[in-house]
Amino acid sequence: MALDGAFLHCIKGELEPLTGSRIDRIYQPLRDELVISFRGRTGTVKVLFSVSADAARIHITDRTPENPPKPPMFCMLLRKHLSGGKLEAVEQDGLERILRLKIRANNEMGDSVVLTLVCEIMGKFSNVILVNEYGKIVDSLRRVDEEISRVRLVLPALEYAPPPREPRICLTDTDDAEILRMLAGTENMTFSKAMIRIFEGISPIVAREWEFFTGKGEPVKMPLNDDQQSRFLFAVHQTQAALRDPGKRIYSTLRTKEGTLKDFSFIRISQYGSLMISAEYDSAGKTLDVFYEQRDRNNRLRQRANDLFRFLANTSERINKRIANQRQELLDCEDMEENRRRGDLISANLYRIQRGDSCFTAEDFYQEDVPTVTIPLDVRLTPAQNAQQYYKKYRKACTARKKLTGLIEKGEQEAEYIDSIFEALTRAECDADIAQLRLELVEQGYLRAGKSKEKPPKPMQPIHFLSSDGFDIYVGRNNRQNDQLTLKFAEKTDIWLHTQAVHGAHVILVTAGKTPPDRTVEEAAMLAAYFSKGRDSAQVRVDYCPAKFVKKPAGAKPGMVIYTNYQTAFITPDAELVQKLRTE
Repeated sequence: MALDGAFLHCIKGELEPLTGSRIDRIYQPLRDELVISFRGRTGTVKVLFSVSADAARIHITDRTPENPPKPPMFCMLLRKHLSGGKLEAVEQDGLERILRLKIRANNEMGDSVVLTLVCEIMGKFSNVILVNEYGKIVDSLRRVDEEISRVRLVLPALEYAPPPREPRICLTDTDDAEILRMLAGTENMTFSKAMIRIFEGISPIVAREWEFFTGKGEPVKMPLNDDQQSRFLFAVHQTQAALRDPGKRIYSTLRTKEGTLKDFSFIRISQYGSLMISAEYDSAGKTLDVFYEQRDRNNRLRQRANDLFRFLANTSERINKRIANQRQELLDCEDMEENRRRGDLISANLYRIQRGDSCFTAEDFYQEDVPTVTIPLDVRLTPAQNAQQYYKKYRKACTARKKLTGLIEKGEQEAEYIDSIFEALTRAECDADIAQLRLELVEQGYLRAGKSKEKPPKPMQPIHFLSSDGFDIYVGRNNRQNDQLTLKFAEKTDIWLHTQAVHGAHVILVTAGKTPPDRTVEEAAMLAAYFSKGRDSAQVRVDYCPAKFVKKPAGAKPGMVIYTNYQTAFITPDAELVQKLRTE
């Protein structure tokens, strides 16, 4: 995942219409992020600059930044030099990952000068640098001194020097002969590495897409044969056409079936087949906005839920360890009948046993062949007391077995409940979902209530979907909402759905007294499969029945129900269909 020079070329094309606009406002919401607002005839457009190591980029954004109470020094410096300035040009050398914004502004003397805002997109070395009309650095978002780099310093008053540029082919300005000439020196390299070595501004995903097309889905070894060479050049021509003609670009993001965003591109990506889900957008800026906003939100949610994940994992481990110990104790109770038989044999033969005997041999009349058995005795006790000791062990084991059976059953229910919370946490979409799960754990006594005087988080509404046939479908976000949805909201004739033997959300298909088509029932079952622990499975069993057959046992944990009169469907989760049916 990287913003390559080719994608930056597409962004340059979107920034060029801003030429002639004036800088209205400058924000620095984060230490490594800038937002500059340009005002023109068509309105105000915000441009985001980020030098974050894993999210370096520049693009038009719809985000409204939070202006900090006290602007950082670099933000104040930009306001001093650039406020009211006019954007005159947006430049890029070939497909280098550097954009230069030429801005005409007035200096301290009131003279009109052209300043350059250089945006370098180079991973952890990314930077935003303000250069004056003499080519000197005014300042930068990140200062680079000798302790950081001995090769290239970025400090005020030094002359700006661009990063060293490697001799590579620029896709927008080359021909087939030049490409084949450069290709001839890559016999000992893998295909994707050869492409990155030859072409300027090409990211690994584009190189792999070329290889996928060149080898018809198979890995390609260098050098290329004639057929592979023809297919390779065709793939290059398609990419060149997309760079030259905005109408041929296909901006898209790629995410796994679990919803994790992996990459983005300006060309159609086919190399992953059905392993990745693609979503298309109408601009480069929108693509990056969606990609990084969703990715950052997911990362932020994971970080905020990290302590909850650890707590649930530790609680689950503790419960399972306790259950294992209780099961072992239950196995130890299996010899209780042997203790009763020994007591009976001693009682039946009291006249044959003397006090002080360490053992006693008698005929075991409980077995058909009446074998002789030897029974250990306590020499300190009388024969009758020995019998009573065995009876006491028997009664103790009976009581223990009864209690252990109940404790194990209760422990298994508790383990299932914790697993259901864990599964719901993996499906959390926002901070409110996490807060509701914390509140549920507090109510169930697993967590202590915080001392905060803030009001409890407002519950989120169930996730709403609309089937292809126009039927409303609702999905619970957590256990408490599952109970509300199933036991309070659903009518008796509505259809209740849930995965079989797998934790997941309760799903209600609202029928309004009608008989829903099979397609609608299948879509509701697919939602139940998708919002469950079996999301990644090829086949998930989903039970469904009218809501009137779903009951909650007295004292059961939130989300735990029993149901009868059900049918079972075998479903394959489909993330793309989920997004299509969702109404939010």
